[in-house]
Amino acid sequence: MPAPGPLLTLPTHAALLAARRAGAVSCECSLDLGRSTTTVGVGASDWGWGEARYPFLETCRDRTIYYWTGAAFAPLARYTNALVKLVPTEWGAPTFEIDGIKMLPTSRASPYEDARRKVEWIRPAGKAVLDTCGGLGYFAAWCLAGRAARVLSLEKSPDVLWLRSLNPWSPAAGGVLELEQGDIAERIADLPSAGFDAVLHDPPRFGIAGELYSQAFYQQLARVLKPQGKLFHYTGAPNRLATGRDVPREVARRLQLAGFQATLEGDGVLAVRTP
Repeated sequence: MPAPGPLLTLPTHAALLAARRAGAVSCECSLDLGRSTTTVGVGASDWGWGEARYPFLETCRDRTIYYWTGAAFAPLARYTNALVKLVPTEWGAPTFEIDGIKMLPTSRASPYEDARRKVEWIRPAGKAVLDTCGGLGYFAAWCLAGRAARVLSLEKSPDVLWLRSLNPWSPAAGGVLELEQGDIAERIADLPSAGFDAVLHDPPRFGIAGELYSQAFYQQLARVLKPQGKLFHYTGAPNRLATGRDVPREVARRLQLAGFQATLEGDGVLAVRTP
């Protein structure tokens, strides 16, 4: 879904300034975080895109994305109960942070490409998929690309949903994709038994959302999955070096108790609902 206005990052703004200094009348750059390239008209005091003119920024910070409010550029961030911020990456597709904690891996690959690899574990073609913690919607995007029959994506934070609405890498809701604001820890009890062929579970770290790693929650995941349905549970490896705690193996054991066959795969756990 295209953003409603241009998005600026430090490299893009630097390219505009460089064109102005060189006396160029136009500049080729991306105003949608690398999804496309466009021609921008460059003037002495502003620059033009489409029919609109926009000011140069007085201050443009690294690790910040600026969006057009209709009157000025502002950082793409909100503070309600926590600071929620869309953060640029070298890969184009952004990640996001909550109170400075990065929510998606970006050190080795694009978070968008990382989501593709995780979605491949569940083989979404023709399936009804539950996306428990929707975030920026990258799992959902790859489920749609993989021809899923239905994707139900839940996201607890209205601020994250706002980031998602302005992120050109996030898929639009509608048709196959059903997007709801809601807490999966509460909402899952209302979902039908055996209603899904596959589940993607990418919760915040254990210290933030321990309920999403609980035995009771895993029992609910087993309930909503059809027999032989697949679950990919992202865990990463938090605290392993500091405390020696092996979260992936703990998760695998709990999933087995809930009625899954579970194996460690990649940076998470792949589980299959037993009959």
